[in-house]
Amino acid sequence: MKKKLILVGGGHAHMLTLQNLQKLTEKGHEVTVIAQSRYHYYSGMGPGLLGREYRPEDVRFDTRKTVESRGCTFIQNKASDINHESKHVILESGEKVSYDVLSLNVGSQVDTEIVIGNNKNLFTVKPIENLHQAGLIIEKLALKKPVQVAVVGGGASAAEISGNVTSLSRKFCKNPVEVTVFTGKNFMKTFPQSIQKRVVKILQRKGVEIDSSGYVDSIKDNRVVLDSGRSTKAEVIFLATGVRAPDMIQKAGIPTGPEGGMLVNRYLQSEKYPEIFGGGDCIYFSAHPLDKVGVYAVRENPVLFHNIEVALNGGKFRSFTPQESYLMIFNLGGKIGVFQKGMITFSGKPAFLIKDYIDRKFIKSFQE
Repeated sequence: MKKKLILVGGGHAHMLTLQNLQKLTEKGHEVTVIAQSRYHYYSGMGPGLLGREYRPEDVRFDTRKTVESRGCTFIQNKASDINHESKHVILESGEKVSYDVLSLNVGSQVDTEIVIGNNKNLFTVKPIENLHQAGLIIEKLALKKPVQVAVVGGGASAAEISGNVTSLSRKFCKNPVEVTVFTGKNFMKTFPQSIQKRVVKILQRKGVEIDSSGYVDSIKDNRVVLDSGRSTKAEVIFLATGVRAPDMIQKAGIPTGPEGGMLVNRYLQSEKYPEIFGGGDCIYFSAHPLDKVGVYAVRENPVLFHNIEVALNGGKFRSFTPQESYLMIFNLGGKIGVFQKGMITFSGKPAFLIKDYIDRKFIKSFQE
């Protein structure tokens, strides 16, 4: 029986499904993909895009081309709501698109509650395209005078952004670029001390000022204001604070976990609406809460594609089993990385080269 499938988002967890759309259309199903951009940027290569290790075309694949070349429909728009009773995805344009089976891979968004008013040249670390634009702005500003850059956040994203800004500065900027990362009091606190120490040492060697004197209370008029009241002005500000699932899921009335992600069972399926599936940062895996890292989205690919096929054609669902540990490599700019897997931790150029090889191989496998 012919059914309508909608994929919202062209992110990491949908990549295998996108590659195999013809397997679904051959069965007579109608597939529509809705995404805000025709391109999907691989987040693992985002910091390197900022530091000019990569060009935009190195870190993205053409979602629209992939979809349309397989005889499916691509809609470049934002999904703003879901009516799960009538089974419609409602677009920002007001258009409604009907479905029988729906899968969400809409990523995450940076929390901007501390931002007050309009701040010139403030960039959230997601979407990844922001990083390329930010790099161009920094280079342009540095043609005229020294530039102050503030990075707000205490996790891996803040570390990678600050390190890559210094590399951008040394290679492409006429005047100095001074980087301060406002980390709060526990920089990289979710990672082992062996990683924390290496990251701090590398960033300090690169000239990054690490301000751990307090937490950021607000960002207003291009000033980073700490809870102590002290403030620092910056021409460019990166917001690399915590991420959460897009508001659209809660707005639609779909059951969610603590961080707003769609609550899914071991089949990556909504616990209340069995025709809705999802993967990546926008879900909350009820059996085992997952870190918001790309490796889980990538690992979800075959399970999500299989279960979408089953929802359309019938058969037996497959369970997703998260791995207990995973490889972590941080790109701190200038071809310097920090590697950690199990009990093995090291840093330097070899760590970056391993990451570069893995990332290039991954994205190339999905590029047309």
